[in-house]
Amino acid sequence: MKFLIVGAGALGTIYAAHLARAGHDVTLMARGERAAHLAANGMRVSGEASFTARCRVLIQPDTITDTDVVVIAVKTYDTAAALQPLINLGTGSAFSVQNGVLKNGQLAGVVGEHATLGAVGMLGGEVMPLRAGQPCEVRYLMPGATIIGERDGSDSDRVSRLVGAMTDAGLNARASREITTVEWAKFVSWSGVSAVAVLTRLPTSRFLTDADTALIAARVMRETAAVAEKSGITLPDSGMSGRIVTTGTEAQAVEALMANGSRMSPDFRQSILQDADRGKPLEVNETLGYTVALGAQLG
Repeated sequence: MKFLIVGAGALGTIYAAHLARAGHDVTLMARGERAAHLAANGMRVSGEASFTARCRVLIQPDTITDTDVVVIAVKTYDTAAALQPLINLGTGSAFSVQNGVLKNGQLAGVVGEHATLGAVGMLGGEVMPLRAGQPCEVRYLMPGATIIGERDGSDSDRVSRLVGAMTDAGLNARASREITTVEWAKFVSWSGVSAVAVLTRLPTSRFLTDADTALIAARVMRETAAVAEKSGITLPDSGMSGRIVTTGTEAQAVEALMANGSRMSPDFRQSILQDADRGKPLEVNETLGYTVALGAQLG
């Protein structure tokens, strides 16, 4: 299968390395120093998996005309710039593993509604500093699932093929007929943990296993869930953003989040915290800002 992966951060590199190792035709769209380093030295995954791989690195995006699958893995504030070169790209399937729930509309506006699938990436990693002559390393810290689905809730062969390709490549992947619910559920939990991660500068397990900071995360999740419900989204009964967190008592929510935190890798830090530590822009306006704006619109 022919993949174009847009974005060479932690997620993009993990996807590219696994799929390339499995023999797929992978092109990784990158820029700047990291692009040159990837082209010269390849990729290394460490942590949950340990291997090196190489793929085609694309610096001039207008040189690619078609691909089977597009995977968008750039930061949300880079979406418009990343999608613009894809306007004339021919593809049968495209999905975004970005944070938030704005992504599908933006992607569909470029590749078309039919090509656009819903998706979430529950995996996590961290880009390590570049070292001269060494592959670009990403520490793979959280091997969560990539969940893909048709946005109309139907079954499809293309989703089955994508899930099969990722599973065969060593990634955790599965299909969902309720992908919009899955995307909102992830967004609800992401909002709480990302906001508190930046405020505390702590690994996720540290602040989720503390009752005081877990309470703040729970309150953010509950407010985000209220906006989702008012938008007509029925959130799942279980999981990080399950009913016990979003509609139970605050004490129940804190207890559930602390239990989740106790099962996490002690080293895992939210991607937004990694950006803060490096002095990079933060995905605030397109995520938390969107919730505030939608909440105001819905009263």
